[in-house]
Formats: sequence, structure tokens, C-alpha cells
Amino acid sequence: MLNILYQDPEIVVCEKPFRILSTDEPGGMPDLLREALGSPGEAIRSVHRLDQVVGGVMVYARTAQAASALSRQIREGSFQKEYLAVTHWRPHEDAGTFLDLLGRNPKTRRTFVARLPGKGIQQAVLHYRVVDSREGFSLVSVQLETGRTHQIRVQFAHRGLPLAGDRKYSKYPDPPEWEIGLWSHRIAFAHPATGEAMAFVLPPPQAEPWGMFSPAGEGR
Repeated sequence: MLNILYQDPEIVVCEKPFRILSTDEPGGMPDLLREALGSPGEAIRSVHRLDQVVGGVMVYARTAQAASALSRQIREGSFQKEYLAVTHWRPHEDAGTFLDLLGRNPKTRRTFVARLPGKGIQQAVLHYRVVDSREGFSLVSVQLETGRTHQIRVQFAHRGLPLAGDRKYSKYPDPPEWEIGLWSHRIAFAHPATGEAMAFVLPPPQAEPWGMFSPAGEGR
């Protein structure tokens, strides 16, 4: 059953499971939310995205006005998103900023780090902080300034720190049962109707690769 953290007439906050589309395609999250809410004809609107393989907390709009207000917060940078990632190895610094130019190959559906500006090349910025390291892996808190496709996965892999369980950007033979080590951990925003400050935190599952940091995020 879908895990719904909060709902009202304007928004619904929920857990997106791994390997489910976050957007409104057949079998995607809006479909699952309509089923869970018992409202098959409702226009559930996505305002932000997660890669299909990634899980964690998301908010969806239930009205056009709510979707517009939340989208505006995302454009203006007041909508906060924090991720937890499990990387191979440990970054050289305990905290820092990654700034890269990213491009996208539509044929291979892969994002890449570009050396020079050009057509379709966009700046990507994230901030990270190492929470814990053990057994050759690190638990890292990540905050995005930009939201490029596969941004976290590519920026860490480019530095020799690919995410655990990432089948696309990592060459390490992680166990096939591992889900990707990337989780939408916290979102914070102003309620689109009332302006009330809202924040939701959802810990990752205790399956590997998260289990080696049990409980994940402790001491943050």
C-alpha cells in the first residue's frame, strides 16, 4: 500500500517507491495516488521529479493553483530538497560543493560532464556533507541548487564516487538485489494555499546499501 504522509484538498505528500515513475504515465505515481485516495478521476499534478530508480518523499498538487504555487517555489529556490546518498569511497573533503557543466545524450539516455559550454550544456550545482563512512562506502547528505537529469549520480561518479547500486553510472559489481543508494530524504516548502511552512522527513529503508549505516542518517 502506498505510504501517504500527509494530505489535504491542495496537496498530498507521499513516499515514492523505488522503480516507479514519478510522473503521470500509466502506473506512475499519480495513478497510484488516485487509487490510494479512492479518487480515480482526480487530476494529480507532479511539480518535481525523481528518477524512476530512486525512492523517497515527494509532494503532489491536487489543484492547478497548488501546482502553480509549488512550481513557482521551485523556480525561485525556496522549495528545499535534501537527499541521502550512499557512495563508493569517501569524498576528499567532509563537506563541499560540486559545480559542473552537464550535457545529455538522448540516444543513450545518459548525462555526462562537459568540459566546455555549448548547445544543451547546463550548469549543475550541489552541496554535500559526509555523514558517515564505513566498509568502503559513505553516507552523504546532498542539497541541490539545480535539478538536472541524473545530476547527483553523474556528479559523484565523475569524481570516482559512484552511487552504490547504480547500474548506469557505476562499474562496481554491487549485489543485484541492492536498490540505488539515492533517497529523497527531506522536502520543505510553503503550503500553496495557506503559506504555512511545511517540512517532511522520510528515512530510507534499512535494506542494503542503507543497512550498513543503521539507522541511516543517525547523528545528523
